[in-house]
Amino acid sequence: MKKTVIIGGNFAGFTAALELKRKGGQQHEVLVIDKSPLFTFIPSLIWVPFKRRDMKDITIRKDEIFKKKGVGFMLATALEVDPDNNLVKTNKGDVYYDELVIATGPKVKYDVAPGVREHAHYVGTPNGAMKIRKTLEEFAKNPGPVVIGATQSAGCMGAAYEFLFNFEQWLREKKIRKKVDLHWVTPETFLGHFGIDGMTGAKTMLETFMKMFNIHFHTEVAVDKMDSEKVYLSDGTELPYKFSMMMPPFVGVDFVTNSPKLQATAAGYLPVGEDYRHPAYPNVWAAGIAVDVPLPFTPGKVPFGSPKTGYPSDETGKIVAENIVRVHKGKTELKKKAWGKIPGLCVMDAGKKEVWIISNHLFKPRSFAIMVPNVIYDFGKVLFEKYFMWKTKHGYSYLP
Repeated sequence: MKKTVIIGGNFAGFTAALELKRKGGQQHEVLVIDKSPLFTFIPSLIWVPFKRRDMKDITIRKDEIFKKKGVGFMLATALEVDPDNNLVKTNKGDVYYDELVIATGPKVKYDVAPGVREHAHYVGTPNGAMKIRKTLEEFAKNPGPVVIGATQSAGCMGAAYEFLFNFEQWLREKKIRKKVDLHWVTPETFLGHFGIDGMTGAKTMLETFMKMFNIHFHTEVAVDKMDSEKVYLSDGTELPYKFSMMMPPFVGVDFVTNSPKLQATAAGYLPVGEDYRHPAYPNVWAAGIAVDVPLPFTPGKVPFGSPKTGYPSDETGKIVAENIVRVHKGKTELKKKAWGKIPGLCVMDAGKKEVWIISNHLFKPRSFAIMVPNVIYDFGKVLFEKYFMWKTKHGYSYLP
């Protein structure tokens, strides 16, 4: 029996674990190491501050699902790996592996500019989303100017856009929209770039949304610093605020950066091939956010990155599981699909409205790409959430 250890258990790690056990059966022992027993549906965190969702609505006990499916679970913090001796070091002891899958989520770089950590809110974690909820209760009593956006080097602009439009909708529901001067700041060279070099119609559509909702926007700017009253931008603009949400950049987690033999990039991501296999250690694999994804575009004067969303994370988890099974069967031909060639499938929520983003490839060149606005209701994202939570609760990792 071969033992595969998977570090991380959200989108990529969860899928990889269940798919490997499903395809490998009794020939494969699978162990997931994670510091949380909960699976969190990250895309719905943007709704938590506005009370459209509670955390209990978007979390599942993954350790219980693993147990039902024959996957082991170790509640621990992975500290580093010794790939020469096939050992993962954790705060609860060393763990031996035959194959290792690194499917860790991101570490958030809050210190991207002075004052961001201290003064900006961040919606990308459960604690951050709940902190914003509490803050908005007070903000509604005494509203003022607001700055929302992404800092330099950020790569998850889509979630920041979603928060912006949900916030604007919330202001109207609270009947305080006229009291709030709302600003959007982004390192993108144009609205709707998204770190994928845009799509046909994206720039025009986003500019139309900004004008429709009376949102001031600032493109190709960095955050020089923040204090308790203002956001200072790289173009000299000073924006006063009473509330701010900023999307900082992601970097690799400490487990990877503390393991120098993995030869991670400066940002802490793993260099792997299109089969998601490490070039120096063939029994080490990466999936999801841990994968190094080269920029598919030429950056402007302000750096920013590419998105690493749930769908490609899920897909790379499946690819890694399939390839480990093939290796153990003695096959030499592995499944390959570059990150940028994975289809682009996304529903961007826009505050009880939405935009469907569909393309045959996430990155250019593409032969098919379309953005379809739905201004009636955001049923697409709601349905996707319900579907994904259902398939996750039942451990149906093989479903798309």
